[in-house]
Amino acid sequence: MEQPMPHQSSSSLLAEPQTRVAEKATIRDFWILTKPGINASNLMAAFTGFWLAGHESFNFGLLLATLIGTALVIAGGCAVNNFIDRDIDPKMERTKDRAIPAGRIQPHTALWFGILLGLLGVAVLVTMVNPVAALLAATGYVVYVVFYSAWTKRTTTWNTVVGSISGAVPPMIGWAAVTGSLEWPAWILFLFMFFWQPAHFFALAIMKTEDYRTAGIPMLPVVKGFAETKKQTLLFVLFTIPISILLFTAGVVGWIYLGVAVALGIGFLWLTLDGYRSKPEEIWARRLFLYSLFYLTLMQVAMFLDPALLS
Repeated sequence: MEQPMPHQSSSSLLAEPQTRVAEKATIRDFWILTKPGINASNLMAAFTGFWLAGHESFNFGLLLATLIGTALVIAGGCAVNNFIDRDIDPKMERTKDRAIPAGRIQPHTALWFGILLGLLGVAVLVTMVNPVAALLAATGYVVYVVFYSAWTKRTTTWNTVVGSISGAVPPMIGWAAVTGSLEWPAWILFLFMFFWQPAHFFALAIMKTEDYRTAGIPMLPVVKGFAETKKQTLLFVLFTIPISILLFTAGVVGWIYLGVAVALGIGFLWLTLDGYRSKPEEIWARRLFLYSLFYLTLMQVAMFLDPALLS
């Protein structure tokens, strides 16, 4: 049975919660507002899509424009996310010292900063890449800001799945930057990133369950408990592994990638299943969280090296 969560109306997004005594914002505060870690991982995914589509006739200028435009859009979405989360960030240990709850950046400054970055990024992609890439980036921005940050994050355990849509868009942007269209491999990359993310973030949610409970965020382990979270984590991992192999069947990668995908997939599955016997859950979740990062990084390295070595 689902546990009731504190109600957070849409009007709370517009209200100004109390913040600490204002301090002077630094350039680093604005940099952190854009969540550079998240941005870097998404740019790696965008590069992977670009490389798989265009390594045979590599265009560095086009790659640079693609990454700059994509980075600006992602940075803008993250800044607006900080604006939206200004009422819940002070309640969680890992976010209470962010610039907005700490009073160093005013909420509406962050909002307009995020909007302008997003618009600038889309403009770069439209003028220097192509409209398909720009439309994909804009779609990812809207999904992340509106459907995830402002809506489902506060209302349903499906928030992680909805957020995974925006996180799966970057490799499609990279692919579309080269081809101007979305062939089957681009959709495989989307599905791979989409199904990988819930397993990754469910592990994080288990590690930070009490933080999310305090903030009233209906993450899966908060509402339905660890047993259901483990079950859904396993489900998403079971989808991730065969989808990763589809890249081989699509002909954009070779046997080197396939071997890496199978080996890493077996490790991912084994560690996920280990959660059914490991106690305490938080220690297992940390191992799974770290392995999921290791898995994604090495899979993307394999996507890069395999075509490079075979071409």
